[in-house]
Amino acid sequence: MPETIAVRPPRWRVLPTRPGIRRAAGRLDAATPPERDRAVDALRALAILGVVLGHWLVTALVADGGALRAASPLGPMPWLAPVSWAFQTLAVFFMVGGHVATRSHASARARGVTYGGWLRARLARLFVPVAAMTGLWTVAAVCLLLGGASFTTVHTVVKLALSPLWFLLVFAALTAATPLVARLSPLWPLAVVLHVDLVRFGLGGPSWLGWVNLAAGWLVPFTLGAAWTRGELERRRAGRLLCGGGAVATAVLVAWAGYPASMVGVPGAAVSNLNPPTLAAVTFGLAQCGAALLLRDRLRRAMRGPVLWAAVALANLSAMTVFLWHQTALMATTATGLLAGRLPGLHTVPDGLGWVAARLLWLPVFAAVLAVCWAAFHGFESRGGRRPRTGPAGSRVVRVGRLPETSELRKAGHA
Repeated sequence: MPETIAVRPPRWRVLPTRPGIRRAAGRLDAATPPERDRAVDALRALAILGVVLGHWLVTALVADGGALRAASPLGPMPWLAPVSWAFQTLAVFFMVGGHVATRSHASARARGVTYGGWLRARLARLFVPVAAMTGLWTVAAVCLLLGGASFTTVHTVVKLALSPLWFLLVFAALTAATPLVARLSPLWPLAVVLHVDLVRFGLGGPSWLGWVNLAAGWLVPFTLGAAWTRGELERRRAGRLLCGGGAVATAVLVAWAGYPASMVGVPGAAVSNLNPPTLAAVTFGLAQCGAALLLRDRLRRAMRGPVLWAAVALANLSAMTVFLWHQTALMATTATGLLAGRLPGLHTVPDGLGWVAARLLWLPVFAAVLAVCWAAFHGFESRGGRRPRTGPAGSRVVRVGRLPETSELRKAGHA
């Protein structure tokens, strides 16, 4: 077992010291298997960070009388659409998920693990934290209604709080289908998305047909991850082709085919690129995945720094907690802020640069509240997976897809 860092006076010191962080990060760096591709963890961390910041920047809860209603600055200010290009990073997350799932399944088969055993282990870390979140919000919704909150307010906050669950359900379904899609070319689901949009928008087909793309659209980057596992995306040419081709296709679809410029949904808009995914969202995702592939070598070099690697490792260990609770952090801040009246950037209509400037100032507050949520609920994420086994002489065996023990890093603040 790693040596525990001793606790030294003074007792009031709670912030980590630089030497303590460096020592703990060095231990974590040394405990990481040399064959681990750290760029995968870095891309996952960047994808989660993009989703969180994107939601915090484009989601507004406007105080309207005695109720809260959802709004977005992308409606009154469509020129902010590039914000959604930078922070709508779900395609990268699905690509990394497909890569990790196919690699993990192949490793499990080599060890003689059954499909059922492998799938239970993969999904446990998803649904144990989800059960905690849904349980808490069920109780919260009942308490709000009994306390006199309007149905509109309760519906708005619960819908936003539980909105991350659609993503997890799709991700879980694709993970379960990993053995079937491990050899599937991304061109097949891409063709499905193309034909669905052609029928839906070009031929006046039913709008419900678009929900076929909820599976097919995210299957495209997931199968890109499988192609990565097969070694088909190692050359930089693949990244350039995906990035350039996806960017050009998206520009054409937005400029000449009438697709929205925003890559996230905008309340009141006739068409959303995300709910369900459109062809423009998928081609944009291809461009993002290509850019991510081109960044791999730089990320691998950057991850050689122990402190940066430790930060990425901790972000990955907390990815589910951060993803599930970041909207709750926003709403908790908004609800508490109502006690002081209608605050700019928090309860006001998002219709100008003043709101944008004020919202940027609220981001550190959201992050602090999210840290409180992490402290309260991270334990459920840890319980979702089995504890790492130990090998001879107490050495730690790190399983595929899991990170080394980081308890010494968390204790570094008391060193």
